[in-house]
Amino acid sequence: MSERTCLSVILAAGEGTRMKSATPKVLHRLAGLEMLGHVTRALDGAGAGNKALVVGHGAEAVSKAAEGFAPGAETFVQSKRLGTGHAVLAARAAIARGYDDVLVTFGDTPLISLEALQTLRSGLARGADIVVMGFRTDRPTGYGRLIENGDALIAIREEKDCSDEERRITFCNGGAMGIAGNRALELLEAIGNDNAKGEYYLTDIVEIATSRGLTVRAIEADYESALGINNRAELAAAEAIWQQRRREAMMLDGVTLIAPETVYFAHDTVVGRDTVIEPNVFFGPGVTIGENVTLKANSHLEEARVDAGASVGPFARLRLGAEIMDGAKVGNFVEIKKTRVEPGAKIPHLSYVGDARVGAKANLGAGTITCNYDGFSKHFTDIEPGAFVGTNSSLVAPVTIGAGAYVASGSVITESVPADALAFGRARQSNREGLGKRLRDRLAALKAKRSKT
Repeated sequence: MSERTCLSVILAAGEGTRMKSATPKVLHRLAGLEMLGHVTRALDGAGAGNKALVVGHGAEAVSKAAEGFAPGAETFVQSKRLGTGHAVLAARAAIARGYDDVLVTFGDTPLISLEALQTLRSGLARGADIVVMGFRTDRPTGYGRLIENGDALIAIREEKDCSDEERRITFCNGGAMGIAGNRALELLEAIGNDNAKGEYYLTDIVEIATSRGLTVRAIEADYESALGINNRAELAAAEAIWQQRRREAMMLDGVTLIAPETVYFAHDTVVGRDTVIEPNVFFGPGVTIGENVTLKANSHLEEARVDAGASVGPFARLRLGAEIMDGAKVGNFVEIKKTRVEPGAKIPHLSYVGDARVGAKANLGAGTITCNYDGFSKHFTDIEPGAFVGTNSSLVAPVTIGAGAYVASGSVITESVPADALAFGRARQSNREGLGKRLRDRLAALKAKRSKT
């Protein structure tokens, strides 16, 4: 099938009205990726690399977003909402170029499976002129029914038009469809609008093809592949399905999840074998975790990398550009941003380290802060291998802490520290005998006076 050419026509003209949102519906995200992105990813896997994107409301925003996950996709605007058949024909110019297979999918079905799309294409490769994706459910109310005669699909009947016998059918229309490329335009152009709404329904193509003696088949996919999203409640339900699938896949691939239902992955999360993930860990996009890593409870990671044998958390946050290398440790209530923490380095607790390098086997005490922003620009802090920074120290960038250097606790470091040096950056302590009691007595008197007025 790989030698067969394929065009995917993706209908993405849905508005965000029912989502109660100014954002076009297909750009709402599931696992950190737009719904439309999930659909294009499945199509890529099925060999449908040529994409025609039919957009309507928010066309510019949809087209711009698609550049990130479907580069090279052509955009066609459906200026009037006249039905699904009309929408597909908006991509007439792309279809007319000639492909072996034309797949029609919807941009709001983010859980459509690679297997379902491959089965559609396989049906076309075996000689069918049209292949329709269906699913079975014990609650078919509201869905169009697939009417079969033997192994031939002869009609897709909307429920309001079904007979009592047809309403008992549990094989329902899943939306996606494959059309033989050499038949696509003639069949699509034959769809009429002789109905109450005056719209052109793609589903009518089945009866048109049957009347011409062409071969039409239905394939069965899982219910989730046909799950269209029309509101935020349905989006949340789809998210739950996606997360459950990913958790199971991770565990089957050798990752330990202590409380699977509390861990949330992004669409592109990569986790190596023998890694242990404790409860309530959240992954934003762009995270790669190596093997034998420990991610402790209540940690949040995004756009970050953690290498083999490292430990992160609990209650840690890794942000854009965080690199935690082999055997390094990032402890509780530590935030890391645009920083490389080199092998064996330790940041055990209560620290912010941004725009920095923490050299191999360096140790940052509790409360260490890199002061990387002056209100206008970000500056770099270089903590070289083996350095030790004492508790409650502020490193005012740009600054370098030399290899093996020691920063005394409570220091504010504004100048670079040479290798192996000991730096004190704090005011000399001064004790005034009896002054504490006099100050306390004065403040108490002022408070008593205020309470009487």
